[in-house]
Amino acid sequence: MGFFLETLLGGLMTGILYSLIALGFVLIFKASGVFNFAQGSMVLFAALAMARFAEWIPHWIGSSNKLLVNLLAFGVALVIMIAVAWLVERLVLGKLVNQEGVALLMATLGVAYFLDGFGQTLFGSDIYKIDVGMPKEPVIVLDKMFEGGVLVSQEDLIAALVAAALVGLLALFFQKTSTGRALRAVADDHQAAQSIGIALKHIWVIVWSVAGFVAIVAGIIWGSKLGVQFSLSLVALKALPVVILGGLTSVPGAIVGGLIIGVGEKLSEIYLGPHLGGGIEIWFAYVLALLFLLARPQGLFGEKIIDRV
Repeated sequence: MGFFLETLLGGLMTGILYSLIALGFVLIFKASGVFNFAQGSMVLFAALAMARFAEWIPHWIGSSNKLLVNLLAFGVALVIMIAVAWLVERLVLGKLVNQEGVALLMATLGVAYFLDGFGQTLFGSDIYKIDVGMPKEPVIVLDKMFEGGVLVSQEDLIAALVAAALVGLLALFFQKTSTGRALRAVADDHQAAQSIGIALKHIWVIVWSVAGFVAIVAGIIWGSKLGVQFSLSLVALKALPVVILGGLTSVPGAIVGGLIIGVGEKLSEIYLGPHLGGGIEIWFAYVLALLFLLARPQGLFGEKIIDRV
């Protein structure tokens, strides 16, 4: 039982991190109808900016105070991601208003490849580390309840708590603030939102900026765990099955979908891996998403679209 709980907790903590990245997809799709294929590249670009500025800033300010350096690096990375959001809206989305969905998808693919290449040009292509002080050593809990206890990664636990807190703050932002209500109005009906004076361009910049902030937090967490390398964008794309499972327009769906996939891939690797061969954790999420596309294309919490003729 202790080993099962250990696997379950590991899956839940990984699932929260998937949910955090998936939120970036959901926010942009809800506000603009664009499936942002560049979200993984945004996570990588943000992580690169954070890692490299954390290296450069001590030389600029003459101080090696880790907290100060990390705060400054985070601030610079956030400004960069907001600038990226503004440029994407002005130079890409703003030029493709009312175009076919495939054109918008290809545009975000172009943004993704540009960010990958431009990030390598600006920050280099080595493997960098992000050290924000999260403890790496695992701890044993519930040792009085189960023989041997349950081994829990402190880093994963802190990362999951940070991700959960951010998800909660975003939910409050959308429900309680005037800007959040405007974002939800735009998501429901673009033309109706415009008719009551909501500027779509401003809303899109805000949404992409929030998605950039989410990308920074996700990039810091994953970069701290895995190192900042260009395969990080591929890890971030694990959020694609999450949004398919939960629904492209649902914030709760992104959370639930992430938890289901995080737990499912861990349990399947441990309990089915010995019988089916290794590597289940790599393809489990995509097979599950495929099954949902066949059975329920709108996902668990997505809105079912009915066309009347």
